[in-house]
Amino acid sequence: MQFIRFFLLLFFVSYTSLSQEGFPINGVEDNRDNHYAFINAKIHLDYKTSIDNGTLIIKNGLIENVGSNVQIPNGIRVFDLEGKHIYPSFIDLYSDYAIVKGERRRPSSNWMSSYTNPQMLSNKNGPFSWNESIKPEINGVENLKFDEKRSKELRGIGFGAVLSHNMDGIIRGTGALVSLNDNVEQNIIIKDKASTHYSFAKGSTQQNYPNSLMGAVALLKQSFLDADWYLHNKGKMNEVHLSFEAINHSQSLPKIIEVRDKIRVLLAQKVANEMNFDFIIKGAGDEYQRLNEIKENNSKLIVPINFPKASNVDDPFKNNNLSLSQLKHWELAPSNFYFLEREGIDFSITTNGLNNLNDFRKNLIKSLNRGVSKETLLKSLTYNPSKFLNVDDKIGSIKKSYHANFFVTDGDFFNEQTKVLSNWTRGNWNRVASYNNTNYSGTYDLEIEGVNKFFLEITGDKNSPKATINLDDEDSTKIKTKLNIEGLNINLSFIVPNKKEFSGEYKLSGYWSEDKFKGKGTSNNLEWLEWNANLIESNSEKNDRKVSKRKQEVIGDVIFPFVEYGTNSKRVQENIIIRNATVWTLESDGKIEKGDVLIENGKISAVGENLQVDENKYRVIDGEGMHLTPGIVDEHSHIALTGVNEGSQSVTSEVRMKDVVNSEDVNIYRQLAGGVTTAQLLHGSANPIGGQSAIIKLRWGSTPKEMLVKGADEYIKFALGENVKRSRAPSNTRFPDSRMGVEQVFVDAFNRAKIYSNEWSNYDRLSKKEKINSFKPRRDLELDALVEILNGERFITCHSYVQSEINMLIKVAEQFNFNVATFTHILEGYKVADKMSDHGVGASTFSDWWAYKNEVKEAIPYNAALMTMAGVVTAINSDSREMARRLNQEAGKSVKYGAMDEIEALKLVTLNPAKLIHLDNRIGSIKVGKDADLVLWTDHPLSIYTKPSKTIVDGKVYFDIDQDIKLRKSIKEERARIISKMKGSDNPGSNRRFPMRRVDVELHCDDVFDYEVLSKILN
Repeated sequence: MQFIRFFLLLFFVSYTSLSQEGFPINGVEDNRDNHYAFINAKIHLDYKTSIDNGTLIIKNGLIENVGSNVQIPNGIRVFDLEGKHIYPSFIDLYSDYAIVKGERRRPSSNWMSSYTNPQMLSNKNGPFSWNESIKPEINGVENLKFDEKRSKELRGIGFGAVLSHNMDGIIRGTGALVSLNDNVEQNIIIKDKASTHYSFAKGSTQQNYPNSLMGAVALLKQSFLDADWYLHNKGKMNEVHLSFEAINHSQSLPKIIEVRDKIRVLLAQKVANEMNFDFIIKGAGDEYQRLNEIKENNSKLIVPINFPKASNVDDPFKNNNLSLSQLKHWELAPSNFYFLEREGIDFSITTNGLNNLNDFRKNLIKSLNRGVSKETLLKSLTYNPSKFLNVDDKIGSIKKSYHANFFVTDGDFFNEQTKVLSNWTRGNWNRVASYNNTNYSGTYDLEIEGVNKFFLEITGDKNSPKATINLDDEDSTKIKTKLNIEGLNINLSFIVPNKKEFSGEYKLSGYWSEDKFKGKGTSNNLEWLEWNANLIESNSEKNDRKVSKRKQEVIGDVIFPFVEYGTNSKRVQENIIIRNATVWTLESDGKIEKGDVLIENGKISAVGENLQVDENKYRVIDGEGMHLTPGIVDEHSHIALTGVNEGSQSVTSEVRMKDVVNSEDVNIYRQLAGGVTTAQLLHGSANPIGGQSAIIKLRWGSTPKEMLVKGADEYIKFALGENVKRSRAPSNTRFPDSRMGVEQVFVDAFNRAKIYSNEWSNYDRLSKKEKINSFKPRRDLELDALVEILNGERFITCHSYVQSEINMLIKVAEQFNFNVATFTHILEGYKVADKMSDHGVGASTFSDWWAYKNEVKEAIPYNAALMTMAGVVTAINSDSREMARRLNQEAGKSVKYGAMDEIEALKLVTLNPAKLIHLDNRIGSIKVGKDADLVLWTDHPLSIYTKPSKTIVDGKVYFDIDQDIKLRKSIKEERARIISKMKGSDNPGSNRRFPMRRVDVELHCDDVFDYEVLSKILN
């Protein structure tokens, strides 16, 4: 009778759960207590503690008692759950469940429209942020509408609560912790403001700013700074700003930020450190690719369980569209939880991004088979999410006085065949699946009205049995039969075809008693019949549940970086001696024939001939017949970036290329193969004052932070000419629209910076007491960078072509008492080389580019030689991922155009660009004490036939031509192995998609792609 009692409770529990205080009642009010006891179950109190044959008592939505020897109060309803398990209900921290979505506009994919006619300010009514992607005033709880369908789906896989929030914008407002019980909105809220939410994606706004990831980072930081400024000056100014007030009111809440990949996990950690708070980071499931670095910052993670699907790999040509990183991620993604557990990183699992919730438990079990423990999986679904939200005293465990959020299963949850039977949310019973204690599989003699008419065959699992009716005729006819068994009750229906004995439609209902089914039914919906089914042969043992076993699976290594030519370990610094090479020192020693160079601890420790060392302590490289030069320095590069322009405004000095360094760009490796060891990653030329530069060493396999050159001076990109005034646009509403306007942008910006600097100087001179009553200036990231220029703490690299504009910027600089560091491109530099020399500005030009647009029509290939002759420190740059692989050849052209000495020509891509970025004390020549950044060439370094044999950075060999051959072979083998594995994996064939061609976008100076659109193209 326990099952009858269990199911009859559905009516009472469902009815009483709808009673709401203060709501009008249509009918008779039911004020009975929801008071229940669950006995004889295995109760998982939390992720690490369980009790056998335990008792759980709940009352009015809370846990009244739990334990092994608990006295059951008289008069309450009792559920006997012998053989069942009770788990704390799961919690999903990343959801938009029940959020009513307003009308959203998709980011425009028409970049030209936003380029020519940008929306500069917010169209939102009210005293809110100037930018529509900043909306901290949105409270998820105010936009909730109970979603019965979604709630049922989530409960069916074990979830009892979700953290719901608006998923649009950079600052997204607060999230509400919501229970998944069927009820009105007032009764499903566990915590109305449980968290605040952020991202680096601007979302549906049509505003042009930000159009880059670095712009999104700057806007996020500036918004926090503005809110702090507003709070400090509250009462001292006549301004009401509801967005700033919302940020300040929610400062104490957990901060959750969504990122697109593991590199942006590191970026989120960096921003949090700079702003002096912590982010809970919702990642993309690829965290295993940068585990050590993520662990260093001790961030809590929310990790998706949407493992990538296998592709259709039947077409060998289309298989070329699959990158090695895609293949390896498909294989390794299910191991992500194991890797996180191994490193001791706390994480919570989310269903966000999972297209089919039925894959949730499949993927959990898949990850279990990869080595993660059950305890860690349970912890990530129960305790961790509650702890992250500071509600671990309410949910996440089964303890006295906690919310009665738990679910019941018919076995170990991590068994493939286990069923979730019911899910109790805040004490409300939600039925998930039927359950039968008995397996009725077997063959039965079915008698209707005492006549042996049919054989009934029941097969399958006890909770999802199937049936057929077998006729005892010469054809051994089998009839498909509808069957439903719940507890002791059975219903079956079937149709016996015409021309068969006892033909007709039968509908039978009954119950199990005395080792047989019996009951009543109808024939052809007319007459009532008595029936029974006697068991002839039992098959229940054959259909007993099979316990899933962990499968040992061979998987590949994690590689650094996680793309082609990555290796399973980072490069190791070595002590090296290179012997018998022609050494181009570019110092007073000139060229040393048969020279030796000693490398120790990443530095050049000796240069000369026949150096005497104990070769057993060094890696010896024979340079016989080869040439050793300093590593090539590219002063103007756009590789290894996830965006190049924040071109939405004329002045964007607040953005930083350091925020968008992409260590996974294969062009890093390709340029190492061309001898490049250092590069300045510049903002593009979409606006007069662009973003702050990043100077990197090409440390292949390192993180963005590790690639940055420590202690390097800070630079910023300015630009002149056609790009900034948007000459090629059919119309342009962004100032400036002329070369005259460009000058005024500079003058206005530096005047504002001077006023800003004076305001802060005056404020900083005040005493603490005086500051309390004084108006605090607003911290402005844009002006901070310009003040650094005025103070000689940041240096300008300026995109330039035409002599008149070059003169103009020199005059502006002298007006504000600073020097321009470098004019880059500078194709008319030969016309003003004397003025450049007098100003002290360097030049970074092309070797022989001309006539590719109007403003370069007077360029000449003698430009580099002529500027050098005038005393200008001159370099040749690439501004191209392809040209950077041949910069040695570009330097060689100046031997032809201008008869430049070959040593001076080589300096154009080594020592001179090092001087332009103020690193010539560390790189650019071969000198004792300098960094061991070297290239060993197979031939004369300026020859078109030479190739780097080895490229060394900081004493680590990052490119080796012999190892490259082996790498290419191993890449082919690894691809073949994984494609074969994918072919034989689950769900083969027809329901798989062929791999799509990935778009390879090269970033140029004038690219103004919206970064969200670009990300979708690249992914």
